[in-house]
Amino acid sequence: MIRVEGIIETPHRHPDCVAAALEPDNLTLIRTYPTEGGVRAEIDGTRLRSIIASVDDYLMNLAIAEDVCTSASRRSESALQVNWAVKQI
Repeated sequence: MIRVEGIIETPHRHPDCVAAALEPDNLTLIRTYPTEGGVRAEIDGTRLRSIIASVDDYLMNLAIAEDVCTSASRRSESALQVNWAVKQI
């Protein structure tokens, strides 16, 4: 039997947001954690096809989570600027 273990570490501006978005996908093969400045995914399994499929899904979900968290951050920064401008008038 083959055992596959690995780690994927990716940098993110909003690691807590990205990790939280990926948390529902934490199954037996992949577990995701926020780190300082990024996200860490630990992979562990014995069936290579399942691991490949899980990593493929993870990477797609990671890209979506990054986009969502970046967009949400931009919207809240814009809202803060608008609120500040309104109070200055």
